[in-house]
Amino acid sequence: MFYLIITILLNVVIAAVFKLFPKYNIDTLQAIVVNYCVCVITGCLFIGNIPYTPSAFSSSWFPWSLVTGACFIAIFNLLAYTTRVHGITTATISNKLSLIIPAVFSIILYNERAGLGKIAGIILAIPAVYLTTREKKDTGPRTSLLWPAILFVSSGLLDTLVKYIQCTYLETPASQAAFTTFTFSVAAIIGITISAVLLATGRTTLQLKNLLAGICVGVPNYFSIYFLIRALHSNCMQSSAAIPVINIGILVASSVMAILLFRERANSMRLIGLALSVVAILLIAFGDR
Repeated sequence: MFYLIITILLNVVIAAVFKLFPKYNIDTLQAIVVNYCVCVITGCLFIGNIPYTPSAFSSSWFPWSLVTGACFIAIFNLLAYTTRVHGITTATISNKLSLIIPAVFSIILYNERAGLGKIAGIILAIPAVYLTTREKKDTGPRTSLLWPAILFVSSGLLDTLVKYIQCTYLETPASQAAFTTFTFSVAAIIGITISAVLLATGRTTLQLKNLLAGICVGVPNYFSIYFLIRALHSNCMQSSAAIPVINIGILVASSVMAILLFRERANSMRLIGLALSVVAILLIAFGDR
């Protein structure tokens, strides 16, 4: 349970930092690239050595770190694009509702329990996420829902992929930490390449504030992924319950943080969504016990 809670709290810290980006006009792409680089440094310090050894490159999980790292930065850019085209509400709902996909795959692939309580909680998560994130006005134009649909599927499949890798290849804390470091290394290399092209073509310029923002995100981001893998590896909860609980928990905690710290409005619809989210968490986590 500790790994679940710490994963949620770390993601709330990340959300709080991202909340400050518009206020200080932070270039999100630059900050994210720096964040990936900081994640790599954090991983090396946490492991206690530089993990780029011949044995690591020949390990069974290495090819999967390449795939996962590429998915990380691809889905980030997809989230940013969906937010720009459709508005933050649609993007957030699409991203968070993807919890349904890994839950279903875990039940099918790993023969996890699917009692009425868990199923009811997963179903209840749909209106809970919608009401918690929905706003009366969304700045995004009314266009095709293709990109939100792609974001929904890709986010869900990424969580499913992380579960598969954890279950199949990452048996020890050492391999989990090394995999996390390699994954962020791949994301960092891709991000640096994209940023270099943008800088060379004059489409962006480096700014100190973007570097500082990336540093603030990097450390909690590394440990959020590491502890997510540890949470999935622990026996406190099946993954079909753990992933939805983590996703809804992040949504609830981030919403409470936004209301308390950033003075966001807590309208009746949002409060109902938060209440439903808590009920959904309880049903998913304890409904089968």
